[in-house]
Amino acid sequence: MKQKRLLIISTIFAFCLSANAQQEDKTVVVKDNGKEEKIDLPESMTSDLDSLMHQYNAKMYLQPDTDCNMPDINPVYEASVYKERLSKLPTVIEMPYNDIVQAFIDHYTGPLRRKVAAMLGAQNFYIPVFEEALESYDLPLELKYLPVIESALNPMAKSRVGAIGLWQFMLRTAKRYGLRVNSLVDERRDIVKASYAAAHYLSDLYKVYGDWNLVIAAYNCGTNAINKAIRRSKGERDYWKIYPKLPAETRGYVPAFIAANYVMNYYCDHNICPLTTKELPAATDTVMVDRDMHFEQIAQVLDISVEQLKSLNPQYRRDIVNGQSGYTSLRLPSSLIPVFIDKEDSICAASPKNYKPKRTEVEVAGGSDNYSVNDNKVTYEAAEADEQKTTAKKTHQRSESSSKKSSRKGKGKKKSKKHTQKAKNVSVREGDTLSEIAERNHTTVSKLKKLNKISGSNIRAGKKIRVK
Repeated sequence: MKQKRLLIISTIFAFCLSANAQQEDKTVVVKDNGKEEKIDLPESMTSDLDSLMHQYNAKMYLQPDTDCNMPDINPVYEASVYKERLSKLPTVIEMPYNDIVQAFIDHYTGPLRRKVAAMLGAQNFYIPVFEEALESYDLPLELKYLPVIESALNPMAKSRVGAIGLWQFMLRTAKRYGLRVNSLVDERRDIVKASYAAAHYLSDLYKVYGDWNLVIAAYNCGTNAINKAIRRSKGERDYWKIYPKLPAETRGYVPAFIAANYVMNYYCDHNICPLTTKELPAATDTVMVDRDMHFEQIAQVLDISVEQLKSLNPQYRRDIVNGQSGYTSLRLPSSLIPVFIDKEDSICAASPKNYKPKRTEVEVAGGSDNYSVNDNKVTYEAAEADEQKTTAKKTHQRSESSSKKSSRKGKGKKKSKKHTQKAKNVSVREGDTLSEIAERNHTTVSKLKKLNKISGSNIRAGKKIRVK
């Protein structure tokens, strides 16, 4: 048993090394009437297989089929064979044959055959979800192979322009179709939600164009680029006729989609051995959460690995389920749902090493002194005793200066000293607080508030305040 396990591990290691050793081109060359044309490959066709094989499901459940003894040789067939096979596919979307489609079939069955083997295994995790989402919008089920060319069935895929997830949603489109994206959550990586959003988007595109080839092309480059190509082709709406006017990558997108449908159905005819799924992941279900909790807290109490939680909930970017912002879903193995419900308080009380919950209230160093905001400035209302001692001299000097100014202003006025003491007003300086004014004028904050009928602590610079 131990030797067999080592054999499987070494086979997977050798498989990945062999796959990584391949230098994948960024373009495919098509010959037409003696002329060569370079067509940009979709980004998924140039991505590293290692990024898919390091996903939790791939590591846990996929392995090479040791019973598959087909030679690692890609047979060459006549063009008529490919035409016939494509025509037999049970699809609504047309799957025509031409030299461009042939070039993409050759690429999948040749340089990318090991990636195809991995995707054939990985499809067991994702295709049922894709089919349910497409079925809900009454769309052709062959669209389930769009993520093959979008992300190579890697839920964590990120393109060079920022498209994310299995369906490679850009941020603006994702939000338009109801997917949340913020610092903690990116639902473009949520397998279920993103699949339904993609189906909704494809349905809307079909309402615009009424042609599936144009829909598939628009999914790649957007409606603006397709509309420009139609306009430059004098209103022509056949994908293969507006082909020269399309962006470079989009020219290869529909041919790649046709080739993906071909290879995912006729892989045996090209001696491709799929990675086998030794067992499917346990049945899962979701529970709604209204509190913030970290994956490590859940893992501690439910005896589940953080890695598995990440695999089941790839939408959480920082491993934090942010239920505090509103009810949000957490996917778990079905057997753990009742355990989670019973132990939710214990989960929130757990203290993992790598997580510090956000504080809802903090104390400021120096005690519970009063603060107020005046003219967009925060002013300190009560100085500590030691600070009062160090500033006593400056305060005394300010008081003398204030008294001299007041006496100069009072010259020429025939008011008694007794009357002046009963009604003395001073101007509030920029940055003044009630405590500073009280110190300068040998009174208290409470008396100032009473004299001026001040209920809070706000005072405005330039205003007169009565001090006696």
